[in-house]
Formats: sequence, structure tokens, C-alpha cells
Amino acid sequence: MTSVEEPARPGERIRDAARTRAEILDVATQEFARAGYDGARVDEIAARTRTTKRMIYYYFGGKEQLFTTVLERAYGVIREAEQQLDVDHLDPVAAIRRLAELTFDHHEQHPDFIRLVSIENIHEAQHIAGSEKLGKIGSPALDVIRRILASGRESGLFTADVDAVDLHAMISSFCFFRVSNRHTFGALFGRDLLDPAQRAHYRAMLGDMVIAYLTAERAAD
Repeated sequence: MTSVEEPARPGERIRDAARTRAEILDVATQEFARAGYDGARVDEIAARTRTTKRMIYYYFGGKEQLFTTVLERAYGVIREAEQQLDVDHLDPVAAIRRLAELTFDHHEQHPDFIRLVSIENIHEAQHIAGSEKLGKIGSPALDVIRRILASGRESGLFTADVDAVDLHAMISSFCFFRVSNRHTFGALFGRDLLDPAQRAHYRAMLGDMVIAYLTAERAAD
């Protein structure tokens, strides 16, 4: 009797497709981060996955759409972490420090995210601007910062009349620089910003810097 392979069930096909898409995105993230948008090759991504160039185009439409999807997923990771951040039980100083530490930890743990953002800036954010998903994703951290700032000003702890976006930029700048400029900074100053022995120092320094700014005495106009 000849055995016939049982066809995949609809649920199994969906799971297989999801796994294939996830594998393609994993490899594409590495390839775009390594070679940049212009240097990355879909042929190379296909060769490193269990699929074909044709299948990549089937799932994503093309190289540009693939890169946009990679960006959407990368930003989605940090946005999800921000959404899960619970600081409502903390005082404003501890809350803003915890928020800064979240960004510090994420950027250190996701160097490919830093490279992808740098690459997208070279391309003047054209893929982000063209992404409906990224246009709506926003940043949950901004809502958290606004609540913390309001609480800190109400309690008299924070003296700075700072905008949430500005504070977000201040925190992100240090965290981003520490990863993106690690090699040039090390070559110029002989100091590795990602040295594990200095991690606690830089993590605390970030919080201290932000809190010092928010609680500093302001000269009268």
C-alpha cells in the first residue's frame, strides 16, 4: 500500500508562514544592520534562510518593503517594552530613573536597532515616513514621561519646565551615542563605553544627569 503524506492543515500552514516570515525578518535585520540598505542583498537573505528570493518578494513585496517591515518590528520591540513599564507606584525621581534605565538597557541589548536607525537617518527617514504603521506607533514612553513630569512639578520635586519630547531626546541621545559611537569614541579616547565593568557607572550617570536637570535651581528671568 502506498502511503500518501497528509496535507498540511490550514492552522499548520499559517504557523509555517509565520515562522518563515519571522526567520526572514531575523536574517534581514542582521543583513541590513551589517551592510546597510544599499549594501544588503535579497539574494543573500534568501541564501541564509529556508526560502527563496521569490518567496521573500511574495511575503514582503520587495527590498524596500522588507526594510520597512524590519524597521517596524525593531521599533515595535521598544514600544512594547515601554507599554509594559509600570512606574505609577514610584515617586517621580525613581520613576524617571527607571524610564531612563529602560532605554539604556534596550539600546545596549539591541545594537542592530541602533544600526538600523542610523541607516534610516542616512536615508532621511524615507521608509519611516512612508510607513503607516510607524506613523501611528508613537511612543508610549512620552505618555509616561508626561505623567511623571506632571507629578514631579506638582510635588515640587521638579523645577524644570521641560517638554516630554525634549526629555525623551535627552535620554535617548546618551543611550544611542553609547552604542553607536562605541568604536570611534574608543579609538579617540581609549575608553570602551560598553565595558561591562563600567556599565553600572554609566547607567547611574544617565539617571543622575536627567534628575539633576529636572531638579536644578533655575535663575529668575
